[in-house]
Amino acid sequence: MNTRATTEQNPAPWTVAVLGPGGIGGLVASLLARRGHRVIVVAGEQTARTLNEQGLTLRSGQFGDGTLPVEAVTELTEPVDLCVVATKETGLAEALRRVPAAALGSGLVLPLLNGFEHVALLRETYPAGQVVPAVIWAESTRTAPGVIEHTTPFCRIELASAAAPAARVAALGALLEDAGMGGLVREDETALLWGKLTFLAPFALLTTRHAAPVGTVRSEHREELISVLDELARLAATVDVPTEASALLDRFDNAPEGMRSSMQRDAAAGRPVEIEAIGRALLRQADRSGTPVPALTALVTSVAKAHGAS
Repeated sequence: MNTRATTEQNPAPWTVAVLGPGGIGGLVASLLARRGHRVIVVAGEQTARTLNEQGLTLRSGQFGDGTLPVEAVTELTEPVDLCVVATKETGLAEALRRVPAAALGSGLVLPLLNGFEHVALLRETYPAGQVVPAVIWAESTRTAPGVIEHTTPFCRIELASAAAPAARVAALGALLEDAGMGGLVREDETALLWGKLTFLAPFALLTTRHAAPVGTVRSEHREELISVLDELARLAATVDVPTEASALLDRFDNAPEGMRSSMQRDAAAGRPVEIEAIGRALLRQADRSGTPVPALTALVTSVAKAHGAS
């Protein structure tokens, strides 16, 4: 059963560190700061300087435009109630050095990364009972240091933890709900993470491989799409997450025709693509479970080769 905590469980301001003030991290930081929480952004030296001098600007059709002052540091040196980890998988290991476990204290850790393998790394770095896996549904981009553009009419975070105390997870859900970010608490963290990945992986990989929006993928490359979705459904079953390939296909067929993935935009701009978290992690699970995934393997290999992710 899913639960939604009420804001009454979270009346007092929190101190929140946000590691990685990019599109997603900047959006979350802005929305929490607007609700009166103390936000400490953890970033590189130049970005931290810009944020301290100019504040954090959010432009959003859903939440409105505005600039708020935030604290920005290059390394966390004090305990916080919550640390939001919003880097991409490609820079996670290096970024975590900016948030030492000793400085974090007993604060919760909320990762908003794609994939599932990052959870193990975080639970090796911080106490397992403080890590609350989550997914976020939003499209948000950093257009300049300290400037965030949120372009979807929604921002929804869902969370679950097999290790954190239920009361703490509920309080975190209440914090997010109060800030306009959903905060739905789910029971199964594996189902939560795979529920997003089984849509995100084919969407990101296929739009990137074919340099085309989802409408073109589902019409001109439908046979490949169906093969990949069938394999992903079988793969999800190996981690006890029942998934219907037909339901995944329905999501593709109902997506806006011009929808493009962030991986596709990263590839077009020459930035690193998240091939490990979104692609190769699935192939590793296929190897562990002995599940043949030839279409997915060919897709991941093609994207990796084309975009220098050797």
